[in-house]
Amino acid sequence: MAAPSPDAVRKALSVPGQAGRVVRIGPVEVGAGPFVVMAGPCAVESGAQVEAAARAVARAGAHVLRGGAFKPRTSPYAFQGLGEAGLTLLAQAARANGLPVITEVMSEAQLPVVCAHADVLQIGARNMQNFSLLKAVAQVNKPVLLKRGLSATLDEWLLAAEYVLAGGNGEVMLCERGIRTFEPALRNTLDLGGVAWVKRRSPLPVVVDPSHATGDAALVLPLALAAAAAGADGLLVEVHPAPESALCDGAQALTPAAFSDLMSRLGPLLQALGRQLAAPAAPALGGAA
Repeated sequence: MAAPSPDAVRKALSVPGQAGRVVRIGPVEVGAGPFVVMAGPCAVESGAQVEAAARAVARAGAHVLRGGAFKPRTSPYAFQGLGEAGLTLLAQAARANGLPVITEVMSEAQLPVVCAHADVLQIGARNMQNFSLLKAVAQVNKPVLLKRGLSATLDEWLLAAEYVLAGGNGEVMLCERGIRTFEPALRNTLDLGGVAWVKRRSPLPVVVDPSHATGDAALVLPLALAAAAAGADGLLVEVHPAPESALCDGAQALTPAAFSDLMSRLGPLLQALGRQLAAPAAPALGGAA
């Protein structure tokens, strides 16, 4: 007997006539039309660092603060994050600057403490097929951002999303962060064709992470703009007040000035495409950094 086609097994995402889903993160709506930007440091390193990053991205017009407290690193000797203390610092910086928080959860055991501080749960690329974790976040009343695995096909990515949807959590966003290919020049290869394909085949919002897709801060701007042109609903961008001294992925982090430049370029491009940036989550802080 032939195996069923991927379309036949994608039950939650294959209902005919589904409208695009809108995921609400506090006052922010992802998938509603306006373009949403989530930005902040790869890892929370200190209170001063995450506060400076939060202030910078809020002033530039970002909508959600990103930051890692539990870090899945390739090397066991690399900085692993501050854990619960980092979550506390991240939440404090977010509140002080009027932003909701997105952060990664790596295991079921971490879920209660992460949920106590985060507005959005990020499932990282390495955990895209951690089915126990997917089932666990399906039971939580929090939006989920599901990153595509390093070597995952588009159907595998959508089926991973099905685990969360089928478990009862309909607040799912997809995140394309680059895949591993034969090309060694870049950290990963951004699959913009995959973004456009998924937008046609799924009602879920799609966010693009140009930072991990390149590993090079100089390439973040062009790929961020390309993601907007390809139809993405938003971006997930790394911003650090001093990338040269970052404990994690400094080479791909934008400075506050570079992030402000990115935001200023996004608006005109989106307007030319008949779209617009979402209103800043912290209106009083909006504007140039």
